[in-house]
Amino acid sequence: MNDYLALARKEPQLTAAAIIAVGGALTICGFFFFQYVLHLPPCPLCLEQRTPYYFCVPLAVMLLLGANHGASSKVMIAGFAVITGFMLWDCGLAVYHAGVEWKFWQGPIDCSGPIDKFGAARDIFKQLDNISLVRCDEVSWRFLGLSLAGWNVLVSLGLAGVAAWGGLASLAKQRRTG
Repeated sequence: MNDYLALARKEPQLTAAAIIAVGGALTICGFFFFQYVLHLPPCPLCLEQRTPYYFCVPLAVMLLLGANHGASSKVMIAGFAVITGFMLWDCGLAVYHAGVEWKFWQGPIDCSGPIDKFGAARDIFKQLDNISLVRCDEVSWRFLGLSLAGWNVLVSLGLAGVAAWGGLASLAKQRRTG
């Protein structure tokens, strides 16, 4: 354990990129496990919360390679800043989704609104095409009182914190080297 802590102190950029890549990849595996193994289909908000992981995991792998091969501090700072921004945006989206599930506020009409306002008869089929069968305001799974959206708040906030740490380490390295 002390070896890992020593490496983290010595190479914080490398450590941050590795944590983001592995943590993000495990999160992707997790949501695919819930969808394809446990047969819990995602709602539209769940699908939207996946997008930052699809960008951040490959970017973290590129930062990991960059940290190993002497990428400039400016590139590392920019990469970690992008990951921090994406993960904070995802955290906000997950907070919004969790609030919809707890009925704190109204969610998107297409996945949490009433299905009783079809308008004119000619528009019924058009509107039926836009209705999600998986509702954003209903929780299909909870663990320790948190839904998957609630857990995503914690994961994305944690990954944003790690990315910010990596960016600050890159900034400190840039200041040391000139």
